[in-house]
Amino acid sequence: MNALVPLPVILPLLGAGLTLILSRRPALQRAVSTTVLATVVAVAATLVYQTDRHGPQTIWIGAWKEPLGISLVADRLAALMLLVSAVVTLGVLVYSIGQGMTGDQRDTPLTIYHPTFLVLAAGVSNAFLAGDLFNLFVSFEMLLFASYVLLTLGGTRARIRAGTIYVVVSVLSSMLFLISLAAIYAATGSLNLAQLSGRLSELPPSVSLVLQLLLLTTFSIKAAVFPLSFWLPDSYPTAPAPVTAVFAGLLTKVGVYAIIRTQTLLFPDSPLNDLLLWAALLTLVIGILGAVAQSELKRMLSFTLVSHIGYMIFGVALGTVAGYSGAIFYVVHHITIQTALFLVLGLVERRAGSTSLIKLGGLARIAPVLAVLYFVPAMNLAGIPPMSGFLGKVGLTEAGLSVGTPLVYAVVAAGMLTSLLTLYAVAKAWNLAFWRTPEQAHQLALELSGADAATSREVVRHKAHVHVGTSTFEARDLDEARSIVDEGDGSNQDLHQLIEAGSLPQRLPRTMVGAAAGLVILSLALTLVAGPLFDYTDRAARDLLDRGIYISSVLTQGSR
Repeated sequence: MNALVPLPVILPLLGAGLTLILSRRPALQRAVSTTVLATVVAVAATLVYQTDRHGPQTIWIGAWKEPLGISLVADRLAALMLLVSAVVTLGVLVYSIGQGMTGDQRDTPLTIYHPTFLVLAAGVSNAFLAGDLFNLFVSFEMLLFASYVLLTLGGTRARIRAGTIYVVVSVLSSMLFLISLAAIYAATGSLNLAQLSGRLSELPPSVSLVLQLLLLTTFSIKAAVFPLSFWLPDSYPTAPAPVTAVFAGLLTKVGVYAIIRTQTLLFPDSPLNDLLLWAALLTLVIGILGAVAQSELKRMLSFTLVSHIGYMIFGVALGTVAGYSGAIFYVVHHITIQTALFLVLGLVERRAGSTSLIKLGGLARIAPVLAVLYFVPAMNLAGIPPMSGFLGKVGLTEAGLSVGTPLVYAVVAAGMLTSLLTLYAVAKAWNLAFWRTPEQAHQLALELSGADAATSREVVRHKAHVHVGTSTFEARDLDEARSIVDEGDGSNQDLHQLIEAGSLPQRLPRTMVGAAAGLVILSLALTLVAGPLFDYTDRAARDLLDRGIYISSVLTQGSR
């Protein structure tokens, strides 16, 4: 079954080439992309079964000898990450098809979307399977290329600015990664992870520590660990909803995966665990304080994304089976929850015309299904019992309490505080966007914008119609609203654009709702299978700490 290992990388790349050829046939593009990602899901599920029953699956690409060959390795951790990422990317693709990112509209020629999205999927899979550091570097470069294209779709000023920030930070981290690779190769003569696990232990401790710091810094930028998380809140929210969702759900977890892999395989007796504990504590607290201060839903979720990375780093810093198991479980949970929430926010924006908490109101009455789709994963993110978020936090807390040092107790306390503040942030968003009336929301917006009382009542009424996505908006109302806006001070440009278009946001496409609902249901399913999943992550964690399993699989396969 080793022949299955490269398929999660090869199939999306072949699909990307085929969809590029079919750029004038959007229907065929959609069919190819969906078929490819569905096949990857099936392959990943098979690899989960195979690795759990028969151990790591390894294949060496090409006819080079062992030190020069490219090894792809699927162990329990890599296979699980492959499966979750494949399911999420398939869900996001279906959502984006429903949104219309297909290239078959004259005003949105997005035929490049499908090839780029498949390259992104291939890069994620390659990162999880990479058996050497240079191949991992190639994976990050694939992600960088695809990410910039997806971030700047549409070419708006905000998206170009966000894409530029992302690219600058990514290029700097790539340069640091290359420096790390050069230093490691100079010191050991290899970049293969299995070989490095033995050779790094033979280096002087000071040299090994410098190499570890270089890799940790590189991967911490990718994972958005504080204080290297400054770039994320400005980069993700401006992108189209499906792009933001897949970025928030997956890309930072690739960095977390790289930290887990290198810490366990290359630096098993790390002297930097206390540093990681401090990073986890600050990431938890600073990230959630940023989320509480936001008045825009996408930025709020971007800050919670940063904050909850701290839970995963906490599990890694503990360095125990329970710690790694909790971290892996939380990665799986967070990928599904964060992706689902950003897809739901895309629905909110399409239905209401905005994701600003100042403008939104009344969505629970106007779109009750949308309200449920937000409420369920939001409560899961906050860790309400008995959902998977709560179970993941309990697992990490128990792992921390078993270690019992003062610094660990401090991180546990920070985790509990973060959970409470996450609940506050998502509950505040629920209250403002879904529970209060549209009139209350837009009265506040007018007060903040300084509109005069003479126009206040009518603008509130018409803006309420716009932002709850009412499907009936008569020509008489359009004329009246247009005159009100024209007499104003220019502070209602968003309403003005909608009025001049002569139409309101359409009803939500069933494909988009179905894709988002599917990921919400998946997040709930994690609660139902939490017992077997924790058993699996326990076995994966034991494999990580028993390096011999991984090493013998790679080197034995390579010597054949």
